[in-house]
Amino acid sequence: MDHSNHIRVNASEYSPTVLEGATIYDADGHEVGKVSHVHGSGPASEIIVDVGGFLGIGAKPVAVLATQLEFMRDENGDVHAVTNWTKDELKELPEHTHRH
Repeated sequence: MDHSNHIRVNASEYSPTVLEGATIYDADGHEVGKVSHVHGSGPASEIIVDVGGFLGIGAKPVAVLATQLEFMRDENGDVHAVTNWTKDELKELPEHTHRH
């Protein structure tokens, strides 16, 4: 997937409404995960990514900073992100646990 023509999402738009469900791709264009949920808003957001699994089963949630992902919209306006992390690197991160 060529991301060069995709419009970057402004950090002020980083919110659960905009980012949740976004597919995340590595630098080679392979899908590495999906945004499960977002803590906070703006560039300081913590993004929880479901990595691995199949059809949402067995995925491991990991936390990354919003600054480690480049969010953009494709030609249809759908939000997705590109990261320098590989799927294996993301899987090695500690599992995110919900804070209550």
